[in-house]
Amino acid sequence: MLNYIKDQLEGELFVDKLTTTLYATDASVYRKLPMAVAYPKNEADIKKLILFANEHQIGLIPRTAGTSLAGQCVGEGIVVDVSKHLTGIVSLDTDKKQVTVQPGVIRDELNQYLAPYGLFFGPNTSTSNRCMIGGMVGNNSSGTTSIQYGVTRDKVVSMTTLLSDGSKVTFNTLSQNAFLGKLELETLEGDIYRNLHKELMDKEIQAEIVAEFPKPQIHRRNTGYAVDELLKSNVFGQEGEGLNLCKLLSGSEGTLAFTTEIVLQLDDLPPKLSAMVVTHYKTLEDCLSDVAPLMAHNLHTCEMMDKVILDCTKNNRTQLENRFFVDGDPAALLMLEVKSDTEEDLELQLQQLLKTISNAGRSYAHPVLKNDDINKAIELRKAGLGLLGNIVGDRKAVACIEDTAVALEDLKDFIGEFSQIMKDYDQEAVYYAHAGAGELHLRPILNLKKSEDVVLFRSITTDVAKLTKKYKGSFSGEHGDGIVRAEFIPLMIGDKNYELLKRVKSYFDPKNIFNPGKIVDAYPMDESLRYEVDREEPEIETLMDFSDSEGILKAAEKCNGSGDCRKTHHMPGAMCPSYHATKNEKDTTRGRANALREFLTTSEKPNKFDNAELKEVFDLCLSCKACSSECPSNVDVATLKAEFLYQYQEENGYPLRAKLFAYNTALNRMGSTIAGLTNAIYDSKIFGGLLKKSLGVAAERSLPKVHKVDFGALLQASQAKNPKTKSKVVLYIDEFTQFLDVDLGKDAIEVLTRLGYEVQLFLAESGRTFISKGFLKQAKELAVKNVAHLIEFANQGLPVLGLEPSAILTFRDEYKRFGINSEKMEAIAKNAYLIEEFLAQEISKGVLTASAFTSEKRTVKIHNHCHQKSISNQKVTFDLLNLPENYSVSIINSGCCGMAGSFGYEKEHYEVSMQVGELKLFPAVRKTSEEVIIAANGTSCRHQIYDGTKRKALHPISIIKEALLD
Repeated sequence: MLNYIKDQLEGELFVDKLTTTLYATDASVYRKLPMAVAYPKNEADIKKLILFANEHQIGLIPRTAGTSLAGQCVGEGIVVDVSKHLTGIVSLDTDKKQVTVQPGVIRDELNQYLAPYGLFFGPNTSTSNRCMIGGMVGNNSSGTTSIQYGVTRDKVVSMTTLLSDGSKVTFNTLSQNAFLGKLELETLEGDIYRNLHKELMDKEIQAEIVAEFPKPQIHRRNTGYAVDELLKSNVFGQEGEGLNLCKLLSGSEGTLAFTTEIVLQLDDLPPKLSAMVVTHYKTLEDCLSDVAPLMAHNLHTCEMMDKVILDCTKNNRTQLENRFFVDGDPAALLMLEVKSDTEEDLELQLQQLLKTISNAGRSYAHPVLKNDDINKAIELRKAGLGLLGNIVGDRKAVACIEDTAVALEDLKDFIGEFSQIMKDYDQEAVYYAHAGAGELHLRPILNLKKSEDVVLFRSITTDVAKLTKKYKGSFSGEHGDGIVRAEFIPLMIGDKNYELLKRVKSYFDPKNIFNPGKIVDAYPMDESLRYEVDREEPEIETLMDFSDSEGILKAAEKCNGSGDCRKTHHMPGAMCPSYHATKNEKDTTRGRANALREFLTTSEKPNKFDNAELKEVFDLCLSCKACSSECPSNVDVATLKAEFLYQYQEENGYPLRAKLFAYNTALNRMGSTIAGLTNAIYDSKIFGGLLKKSLGVAAERSLPKVHKVDFGALLQASQAKNPKTKSKVVLYIDEFTQFLDVDLGKDAIEVLTRLGYEVQLFLAESGRTFISKGFLKQAKELAVKNVAHLIEFANQGLPVLGLEPSAILTFRDEYKRFGINSEKMEAIAKNAYLIEEFLAQEISKGVLTASAFTSEKRTVKIHNHCHQKSISNQKVTFDLLNLPENYSVSIINSGCCGMAGSFGYEKEHYEVSMQVGELKLFPAVRKTSEEVIIAANGTSCRHQIYDGTKRKALHPISIIKEALLD
């Protein structure tokens, strides 16, 4: 049956265990295994799927990306993912300020396209760098800007859809005459209009809607179908505009029709000048008391974060830097942003806002942020959902009551009663998000692996639903009803209105093929959970130490599905390079974490890692470590992959090629003794070609030359010529510098000695090649051996300076997972520096000045190693290369280079490796003139740049050497 429809599609349809497993979960607490996953290529494919679903009574679950946290995107039918192919911006009408898009267009990328025209799409979710317009319409998303620009429903002009019989229909605003014409149609579209007209012309039904639906001033309202919005049209006796069923389809979660195109109303770009005041409070009550008076100002942002969220930011490398403005340990804070086109007006608004804050006297600190500092604060707030995954252990902040919205004047009292409910349940809840819109994302902290907490899950949700009804609020503000809240719709809007919604569903979708079990006739909210309740927790033994997450399984379970890893290469950051190239869910951080969680939990094999699906899902991971810092939940897939490879290969054997790459240092040491012959073989088309073919190395790759150098003798000669005027340091000559990039080692010795440092050499293999290939026993042996030396350097106060980021940074990262004394490892980690880090510190102390360097003009473009971006920072390289006074330096927004050590050499990975390079790095390098110096501190990065562009990149220390005055 499924093979038949698979053959009919131009796109793809998958029924394999891995793909269906990946789509069994979303960002909610639910798990439902679909029978298949489809990636339709076009509208014709979607129509075929609809006709197939009708014939076989199969549900279609639409999926893009948005703000669904309620289980909207899981189901037992066919998941239809339009995020891969239906991603086009169809047209732009600048006169009408309208844009036509397919549902898979990403919100932030749409705004990048619109910016040159002075326009933008206003609704701005915290997931805006990966959420798609189809998902935003499906959930009626709102986000941080709704207090100024409204919600998605307000912006939808028309929608082109396929109805449940496969017919194509465009919904837009109808005049009364046009509406009457629709009533005459002998089609499913005509039936829909006739039935809605009959229902909503009934005065009793109108009165019931008005009496039971949320207060009209609550603009974040997504409870059930928005029949209350339809009553505002002139068709039903109001003085509004004509009837537009887009109001009903927005927020319908894909249960009424399948959308293929959307026309959006745009706004002019907001004022360019901004200021943000961040008020700090000792109590939650003080914070909430300030919201209403502060909202009297013309705020563009009024967002809240509580202590639980703020504490989670301390454990994330990226967000730790973004919390620079946090003063002390506040119970809560508000982010208040004002905007203007003039400095004078901005300052006036700012002073008026500060006066209100001061007069209230509740905020104990209220720093003012401007320019890029505002963006950093907003990124901190946007990371909120993902950051909750940082809570260690099985107790998590659970999405069930996180979408309540009440009128602003009710917010303080509502939260007061809510807090009492939480106190009665002995709960410490999480409070954050859209205070200015009357919506806080409130979350209890529960362990849904335990039956007693599943009981609490229902009880708390029920009590908060009743409280929300008491204040005539909306139980689903922007995240949708889905599974978790749909059960409560009768309570929220009354039984009569709920029966109306069921009839509306039947008019659109009589066979119930569109996303069944959502909004009406809902699945039970406390079943089909992600984790089997009261299960016996699997005991997973690992070589590496995952105790910081309470084991490797819980390290994978930290992923809460927020999908930060689905941002594309058009956004800042490197996560996740393989997904950037393939656009496949299995190649995301989330996909890998979900697959690992699933198989470690359900596999019946003695070695639960021994599954081909895990081998497939980790195959394209480049171990770039971007996820370890960019993922708000700190899911470190590179480390998970290393452990997986070790466990899998222990069971299935270590392949020859993996051994050769892992033991590359030993081979290079041997080859360097006959370097001339070795390099001649590498260069030979015949012998080099045979070598590459036999090892499974891509024919297109050039093999790196090996060398033999006596670095000790070089150091002795250089120190003899240069007086020692500065401190003593240890220069770490890693395995790549020792045998391959020997000129870099020479340059580093020359730079340090000419600058007056006393240098001691430490020649050792870091273990990077062993780690990347899963040879963890060998890596651990090296780590133990190296630690004996490294701790001596730390105890003597001799900083260890490394040249290759992937080598030196193992001392700060993977070595900590080898079960070595933690105090020793902390001391070693603090004493291990990228050479740029150390020299940048010396510059900041005034030890190094521009006087030692040339005043000639040079332009330098930097591509930094992924491990540096994740574990260190890029600014140190920038600061070092800016030391010569006339050097113009900038950092390329390049993401990952795509080489990733041996990954890019392997013939089956070569194409993806080059695709990653072509996304950002290669085009940026090609755009530069030959006079521009390309800086890259990673040996793999330099090799990849050469193979991809034929430009020779230099390590920053080699550039600095050339800049030194004689």
